[in-house]
Amino acid sequence: MIYKLSDNIISSLGFTTTANYQAVLEGKSGIAPGKDPAGNDIAVSRLDPGKLEETFRTVFKKKEEYTLPEQAMLLSAHIAMEEAGISASSARTCFVLSSTKGNIHLLGLPSHGFEKDRLHLWHTAGLLAGFFGNPNVPVTVSNACISGACAQIAAIQLLDQGNYDHVVVTGVDLAPDFIVSGFQSFKSLDGERCRPFDARRKGLNLGEAAATIVYGKEKKPGIALVSGSIRNDANHISGPSRTGEGLFRALKTALGNLPAGEIAFISAHGTATPYNDQMEAVAFSRAGLESTLIFSLKAQFGHTLGAAGILESVIATKALEQGLILPSSGYEQPGIEGAINVSTTLSKTDKRFCIKTLSGFGGCNAVLLFENAL
Repeated sequence: MIYKLSDNIISSLGFTTTANYQAVLEGKSGIAPGKDPAGNDIAVSRLDPGKLEETFRTVFKKKEEYTLPEQAMLLSAHIAMEEAGISASSARTCFVLSSTKGNIHLLGLPSHGFEKDRLHLWHTAGLLAGFFGNPNVPVTVSNACISGACAQIAAIQLLDQGNYDHVVVTGVDLAPDFIVSGFQSFKSLDGERCRPFDARRKGLNLGEAAATIVYGKEKKPGIALVSGSIRNDANHISGPSRTGEGLFRALKTALGNLPAGEIAFISAHGTATPYNDQMEAVAFSRAGLESTLIFSLKAQFGHTLGAAGILESVIATKALEQGLILPSSGYEQPGIEGAINVSTTLSKTDKRFCIKTLSGFGGCNAVLLFENAL
């Protein structure tokens, strides 16, 4: 097992994990009305660019220009590493970047003032490591919406190899016009705050965020990442399997022989799109988890793409540490075929394990198993 030494979230709800987690407990949401490039109503969770820029300049005192995704990424990683007390420049520290789009917004700007390589994810990952003086080649993970889980599984592998003492996993994505238009072309965006697993769900909300988890091998009371699994059912370029095949297999692999009764809750992907939520319900039922309480965080943060797996892992594990099961905001009317147990109120638990699931385009699915290692 590897252990979570520290974490950070930068979102529309705050620039610290504490602020974001407290906002979730208070039932707050960062989702607000917006417009797509064609002028249609959408609901989206956006970072405040002015506040982000001001905070970044205050913390780092840098004169060089950095894009908004870079600022959010660097600030999140810095805060988490400061809390962990690790050496960012050590050869025993490795960086892992999770992002689906990075600086793709630069494509729409006729003159953005940055070198052309700034568009590439490998450059963004290199900037992350280089900014903190780290000598190692960073790992770049871009695997659709499961990127944040894949990056944490990469951390397990990197630490198990014995070449590193610490791995800094950072995810970031914003929601520029390119991304909004892409999801709108699927008719998958809801003009109002989304409703995961609810009968009235019409689609997802996009979100902007950066999130970081610092992992290490040193055992400490708190959260351990026990296992992770990735399975692809290759069902469709954008549509999930109707039988939940990939997610089912990922669940069975990650859980191993752990009984379902030992699991406190599932932090589901829960995008509020008709097909994703149905697929997850089928997979949970097939895996014998139909009685396990589940919730989604998409109505608070929106779908933050490459940051989602990290951000939602942080919130879920915070709840696990405090013995709490969060409600699934926006859920009122059952809208899923099959038996699932959606959490509707804040409740307590004394169980030590929780599951984080993610699914994405191309039939990819990922599962993480966390333990509150007392």
